[in-house]
Amino acid sequence: MYSTDRGIEELAERRGEDTVTLAWLADRLRTFVDLNPDFEVPVERLATWLARADDELDD
Repeated sequence: MYSTDRGIEELAERRGEDTVTLAWLADRLRTFVDLNPDFEVPVERLATWLARADDELDD
């Protein structure tokens, strides 16, 4: 298990029943980067990966 899995598990446990929009997620990611500018590149990579996830299915 990667150390990030703990955060992912907490997210699933605490918010697993929530319904969110991508606009909400984008806003939260922007806020996170504003508060933690050192994470700009990883958040950008995650957002790009999520945005292009369906492209992999088309290949």
